[in-house]
Amino acid sequence: MRTLVLAGVAVAALAIGGTLAFSPWNGPSQAQVAVAVAPPQPAPRVVPRSDEQVKLSFAPVVKAVSPSVVNVYATRIEQAQASPFANDPFFSRFFGQGQLQTRPRESRSLGSGVIVDAGGVILTNRHVIEGATDVRIALSDGREFAVDIVIEDAQTDLAVLRVRDPGSTNFPAITFSDSDALQVGDLVLAIGNPFGVGQTVTSGIVSALARTGVESSDYEFFIQTDAAINPGNSGGALVDLDGRLVGINTAIYSQTGGSVGIGFAIPANMARLVADAGVKGGEIIRPWFGAKMQAVNSDIAASLGMAAPHGALITEVAPDGPAARAGFASGDVILAVDGTAVNDPSAFNFRLATKPIGETTVLSRQRSGVTEDVSLQVEAAPAVGDDAVASISGNSRFAGTSVRQIDAALAEAKGLPYDAKGVIVTAVEPGSPADQMGLRVDDVILSLNDKPMDTARAFADTASNRVRTWQIILQRDGRVTRSIVSG
Repeated sequence: MRTLVLAGVAVAALAIGGTLAFSPWNGPSQAQVAVAVAPPQPAPRVVPRSDEQVKLSFAPVVKAVSPSVVNVYATRIEQAQASPFANDPFFSRFFGQGQLQTRPRESRSLGSGVIVDAGGVILTNRHVIEGATDVRIALSDGREFAVDIVIEDAQTDLAVLRVRDPGSTNFPAITFSDSDALQVGDLVLAIGNPFGVGQTVTSGIVSALARTGVESSDYEFFIQTDAAINPGNSGGALVDLDGRLVGINTAIYSQTGGSVGIGFAIPANMARLVADAGVKGGEIIRPWFGAKMQAVNSDIAASLGMAAPHGALITEVAPDGPAARAGFASGDVILAVDGTAVNDPSAFNFRLATKPIGETTVLSRQRSGVTEDVSLQVEAAPAVGDDAVASISGNSRFAGTSVRQIDAALAEAKGLPYDAKGVIVTAVEPGSPADQMGLRVDDVILSLNDKPMDTARAFADTASNRVRTWQIILQRDGRVTRSIVSG
């Protein structure tokens, strides 16, 4: 279980550890052109007004939806200290931690998942299966299947699994809802496997929408509910009373590890994008705006002449990025995306991320006190070419290192200036010379032996050499350091 402490309250991702460690329509025909068809209207929301209405049961909804919710079992191999005295300070003082051996240990975690395709595709949380060497699912009728991990998306904390050998099984897939249609106060049901006790259903309402500050993911825009959610519910379904998926249960606020009536779910509109990519077996390609933003506080709103603090203030624009080409500049405030208001950068990122690549979207902005609409072509970040990445192997001090040349999109993702130079470490093989040297993922290598590392090619040519000593200048966590390492 992952736990973040925010304002003194623990936010727990809801997977259970091995010992319950809580923590096409092609257009109208000619005969149809003259017929105007009104769009379907959502059913009116009503409050029960009689004993008969109050006694209505959720059982039909549960009966229809529960076969689509599965248990997810993930097995990991971890390194554990072999000595029972490993954590004893007396023994550590005389023998040192370095002399205490470790050995592989198998651990298991438990979560939930939702079937999103009849061919055996399951959506769950990434933290449920992260680092797993073996993953299995169990259907509500008890049948078990081995699954392969198709997608692990750290940006949304979602993962897609596919049944390895489905045979002739036709899996009961759930139907997605439009999570943007949710309103605070709507009734919802949470279905999952809390604490490993078996499939469980809880009911509640939508307590809030567009919650941020819950998890350290790139797309924070959570549905808050008071339906009881506990460890083991991670990856399970949050459904409406029509039995449609409105969210993937992900985290809770808790000081004890149990439910206190504040749970969070990833909206179905975001989950659907990841699920569709998994069904198609491809990668997730997301839009890139090409600008850095910050929230508008009361002081900024007053300085800009805004009546209330809301919107996303652009602070820096990537040269020749989509935002720059659309005419955006520092100081602009984005107020809405296709007519839907955005209160902060997280809301903007979520709204843009749900737009298809190639589509044109309309952004409302305020500039110099004037509000106007601007059309934006939704684009993906430039593709990374083979010449922009490099991996070092063989007899080199940097063997085991993989790097990528920094471009504007990568700089934005890593919190670096758009004009940042160098190559960024993307992977370090455990136990490799690079690992032993102390290189870490996200280190920015600026110079080797006084040679600027502006490109991946420059790094590959230099780092493959055998020399007596290396003078390394790198940036780590915002600090630039110089080291001398023997070759």
